[in-house]
Amino acid sequence: MAALMLAMALAALDSTVVSTAVPQIVGDLGGFSVFSWLFSGYLLAVTVTLPVYGKLSDTFGRKPVLVVGAAVFLAGSLLCAVAWNMGALIAFRIVQGLGGGALQGTVQTLAADLYPLAERPKIQSRLSTVWAVCAVAGPGLGGVLAAYADWRWIFLINLPIGAAALWLIVRHLHEPERETARHARVDWAGALAVFACGGVLLTALVQGGVAWPWLSAPSLALFGAGLALVAVVVAVERRAAQPIIPGWVWRRRTIAAVNLALGALGLLMVAPAVFLPTYAQSVLGLGAVAAGFVLSVWTLSWPVSAALSQHVYRRIGFRDTALIGIGLATLILLAFPFLPYPGAWWQPTLLMLLLGGALGLFQLPLIVGVQSTVGWSERGTATASVLFCRQTGQTLGASLFGAIANGVLAARLGGAGDLDSVTRALDTGTAPEATRRAIADAVHAVYLGAAGAAALAFVVLLLVAPRRFPVLPE
Repeated sequence: MAALMLAMALAALDSTVVSTAVPQIVGDLGGFSVFSWLFSGYLLAVTVTLPVYGKLSDTFGRKPVLVVGAAVFLAGSLLCAVAWNMGALIAFRIVQGLGGGALQGTVQTLAADLYPLAERPKIQSRLSTVWAVCAVAGPGLGGVLAAYADWRWIFLINLPIGAAALWLIVRHLHEPERETARHARVDWAGALAVFACGGVLLTALVQGGVAWPWLSAPSLALFGAGLALVAVVVAVERRAAQPIIPGWVWRRRTIAAVNLALGALGLLMVAPAVFLPTYAQSVLGLGAVAAGFVLSVWTLSWPVSAALSQHVYRRIGFRDTALIGIGLATLILLAFPFLPYPGAWWQPTLLMLLLGGALGLFQLPLIVGVQSTVGWSERGTATASVLFCRQTGQTLGASLFGAIANGVLAARLGGAGDLDSVTRALDTGTAPEATRRAIADAVHAVYLGAAGAAALAFVVLLLVAPRRFPVLPE
């Protein structure tokens, strides 16, 4: 368990720790115009490798995939620490992400392999706690290291943590030898097609509306290429003996419903994670630390609710527990636009505390439920499938809600400005009161969109998921 928590900490920290060190990195290496790829490149690599590592872990076992993934991640960390310009740092962040996909997916799969159904909520809540602590502590740790040491220590600090995790995994993780590993055939053509397709489509979503307009030639070309690659993936996977993304992932009602529901979860999570700090600082007038606290409270209630969810789903089932959670989340998200203007800090804080509790009741029963409906040889693929959909939902949400926020701002301010330029004007004290109201309206619109995503997840679970998940005997 200690090894799994350390491995999860590696993947979680590197999603957030770089953010506060960007000024120091840019000041040292240059490349301000492309620094956003420090985050996008890592996210893309993690997302598109999840299905590949899931299938490999079902084929060769969890241990070799986790060891190789951790080694690649640590190699990427060391390379990032010695990067000589922004281009090299972005390339090495992508190498990190190639290893991070193995860490994220395989750790979640091992949690189901090593512990019986009765203990999985407790184990998954521990992993959720690790992720939550890293999400809160990561930006602060990055800022401290950049200010008082050097930004390169952000990556060097991964080495002792990763070495400890690797030592524990090699020493204490023992898997039985399985027949599938002896006669394995790896679908390398499918892996390459999935990687290319996911990379092109996610790049189009990440960069669209940021690096170029949505209807520009680069955006249309990327989406066109991505759709063509989707057809290639389908053709390759239909012919493969052991496909990377097997058809049963979408043919089974339980897994298909959870994939769609967790995709909607990734979508709605963007609203508070990206836009609430801006709201707290620009509308409520809070400082950066206080704004971070308003957001971070949902990481306190989420793992607690997840750990307690077992007492609910043992009585009423996985689906109905998740329906209660996402139904409550929908109501909480709908309540946000009704907050008074400018309001007090405790009002959005209370909503975030309640939202974390609702989403803990929603997410963990679905993950545990899906893992309990498949055997060992399919568990890695099933787990990677739901994590891939959640990650893809987050990428789509960042693009969609960014467009919504900028559209509302443009309408309120007479067609001028976007969220970034408006918040910079507020920081310098040059923006009028009307601008603050426009930001409040923009964030309210984003939360309404998030409520729509939550409602979509509710409908999918209600209409597609079976009332009782077909849990396999242990």
